[in-house]
Amino acid sequence: MDALAAQQSVNWQWVKGHAGNPLNELADSIAFKESQSRISQKTDDLAGENITRLDDALSHVDDTGNASMVDVSSKASTFRAAKAEGWVHMKPSTLALIKDNAIEKGDVLSVAKVAGIMASKKTSDLIPLCHPIPVNKVSVEMSINESKNAIHVISEASTNGKTGIEMEALMAVSISCLTIYDMCKSAERTIKIDGVRLLKKTGGKHNYSA
Repeated sequence: MDALAAQQSVNWQWVKGHAGNPLNELADSIAFKESQSRISQKTDDLAGENITRLDDALSHVDDTGNASMVDVSSKASTFRAAKAEGWVHMKPSTLALIKDNAIEKGDVLSVAKVAGIMASKKTSDLIPLCHPIPVNKVSVEMSINESKNAIHVISEASTNGKTGIEMEALMAVSISCLTIYDMCKSAERTIKIDGVRLLKKTGGKHNYSA
């Protein structure tokens, strides 16, 4: 093919698009029909095989692609545990106010700890497809990291249930971090929350460790 193309003498001519040139209109028509054919085929693929793959990957999606609560009725209750963390970064001056218990709203770390524990027990009320599960215990621990000008928040939760408790651990961390922000926002508006993540989960079909 390359050898045959090299034997051809081609004279290029610029033609304004959609100006009525017969050959240009023919080429445009062929290209458009081919593109529509490929789009149609891709749509058919998405409607069939790819939705099946999505259902396999996402447990809260049914075979039609709609959100669905997972049926755990056939699962056995086992002891399950999870651990999560998060960081709240701030100015050294704000961190000093927390250490000295000089924030106007009061004891930041104590309030944030209780808020995290309370929120953990409300997880299924806030996350639509999350199962309400019996919570054995939730703990929230906080430490001041002066080298990072941050507060490190760690939560642990456990249950004897049919599904994991990682969302409860993540909820505890998230709300504790938000409460720290709320308690301190009058002193600083540039406080940043980051690094919220699951560190570990055990007791289920798929255990995890970061």
